[in-house]
Amino acid sequence: METIALTTEMIAVLCVLGFTMFLFISEVVRVDLAALSVMVLLGGLSYLPGLENLADIGHLFDGFSSNAVISIIAVMIIGAGLDKTGLMNKVAAVILKYGGSTEARIIPIISGTVGFISSFMQNVGAAALFLPVVSRISARTDLPLSRLLMPMGFTAILGGTMTMVGSSPMILLNDLLVTANADLPPEAQMQPFGLFAPLPVGLALIVSGILYFVLFGRWVLPRTAKGEEATAGQSMADYLKRTYGLKADLVEVLVPEGNILVGQTIGDMMDAHHMYIIGTEYRGMKVIAPRIDTEIQPPCRLAILGRKKVIQEICDIYGLEVLPELDHFAEDFAPTKAGVAEIVITPGSSIIGKTAQELQFRRSYGMSLLAIHRGEATMSLVEDGDQEATRIVQVPFQAGDTLVVYTPWEQLSRMKKIKDFVIVTADFPEEELRPHKVQWALLFFAVALGLVLFTDVRLSLALLVGAVGMILSRVLSMDEAYRAVGWNTVFLLASLIPLGVAVQDTGTAAWIAHQVITLLDGWPVWALQAGVALLATGFTLVMSNVGATVLLVPLAVSIAVAAGGDPAIFALTVAISTSNSFIIPTHQVNALIMGPAGYKVADFLRSGGIMTVIFLVVSQGVMALVY
Repeated sequence: METIALTTEMIAVLCVLGFTMFLFISEVVRVDLAALSVMVLLGGLSYLPGLENLADIGHLFDGFSSNAVISIIAVMIIGAGLDKTGLMNKVAAVILKYGGSTEARIIPIISGTVGFISSFMQNVGAAALFLPVVSRISARTDLPLSRLLMPMGFTAILGGTMTMVGSSPMILLNDLLVTANADLPPEAQMQPFGLFAPLPVGLALIVSGILYFVLFGRWVLPRTAKGEEATAGQSMADYLKRTYGLKADLVEVLVPEGNILVGQTIGDMMDAHHMYIIGTEYRGMKVIAPRIDTEIQPPCRLAILGRKKVIQEICDIYGLEVLPELDHFAEDFAPTKAGVAEIVITPGSSIIGKTAQELQFRRSYGMSLLAIHRGEATMSLVEDGDQEATRIVQVPFQAGDTLVVYTPWEQLSRMKKIKDFVIVTADFPEEELRPHKVQWALLFFAVALGLVLFTDVRLSLALLVGAVGMILSRVLSMDEAYRAVGWNTVFLLASLIPLGVAVQDTGTAAWIAHQVITLLDGWPVWALQAGVALLATGFTLVMSNVGATVLLVPLAVSIAVAAGGDPAIFALTVAISTSNSFIIPTHQVNALIMGPAGYKVADFLRSGGIMTVIFLVVSQGVMALVY
């Protein structure tokens, strides 16, 4: 193999690479700022004598219009559009129904689903689509988002190794084999790989990734609590107890056919037993904040707010079943959709002197009145120590009263327009869901996916068709689309692209590869293949996986032919190993999940370092057994 001389430009690139790794690992500045600083540094160095070719100044900012970055922007908008219709809420509800609220059950369901989806579409697209789903699940289970996003993101990357269309290197591989065949003798010609050729390796990697996080997640996953928090994430029971001295739990109760409660009203039950019935379901029809004169018609379900011990005692008397956790009402009363809020009655309000019963409060405002806080006293249906139960629906309202209500956040948003009230609760999820737009969202998602899978349309353009379609059909407004984009992710990736280009164009990558191959000279075939996998893993951390694949596949084929190995398997090793990118947040998926979960580079070094070793061992082991 021809010797490659080390040039001044290569030395400069190696220094910049070392500086970049220092910034990432030390985190003296944010990683997106670090990436931006490296891009500026490359541009500045290119003006120095002898380093003019370090970076093409005219194309220094091309990363911001690259296929990968535009694709990420588009897929974030598509994901936000699907979430805006409430579709992702339903997906989260299904996962919670079968996965419960424990990491050990939720992680395999989320990760397995995302891994399967990413085998047919770009892994960053699968991760972006499930980001709002995982966020909902985190809020509803009190599991930190950081405990769920990394397993989801890593398996999205692993899923790209299951098929020949799962990632850009796999898509590119067959074309590279055709090119490499031109330099090979007839007996060494390589055949193109079929769609599911890498499936055994991909399946083994996904299973090993899921097992890794299920078995060792408690030690390797960080506990950064960042996600949908604030009021929406607070424990309602803790808040009521701490602020108003009210002890309340939310439970779901089954009222069987023929029960003695037939004919009684919700108001009768509430007054007699000092609890709040805030939801009913009868024959599939759910009503949130039902009117107090609603009659109980078994078989039905009731969502009751009160002391769980008291509710259990009452249910034993009436022959009702208390479910261990919310079932049919889980979605309606999820912290992301409903919770406790405080509303103050303004001076001059039209409701002063009137009672909740006269106003038909539940029917008029779509929320349940839990308590009235007046001066230093709190009036409620629930007895607590010296505080006697009060039939608050018959208490005339006064100016300055603070009404404690249990409300869907959507209703609370509407209350802001009513001059009779001032909304004290400010940090609730003010999102206006548009379920009537779900058909448009699904249509444009299907169009984008179809263009990606069945046409030769450029990935970024195909995804932008879906994103623009959602905006034009008003699934999202343009401002909402801007807010949906994680600009820190965009700047991180776009700013690192010039560094990857410099590594390749200056010959630094070829020089590194040459040094490694020289070191491996004379090793057995299996060791050479492992060395190629390790080399591809290292390259994909500092340059695009496509660039690493283009550079290393011809090199791997040459090594295999010289050592008597199978050149096609060596080429496949490169394409698979360029997905082994977990140690630092330079992969698109890692960059995507870093901000929402509050991850640090140290988190990727710890969790991703072990995952990198598992990837190498499993992929090489399966390839040795199967191929």
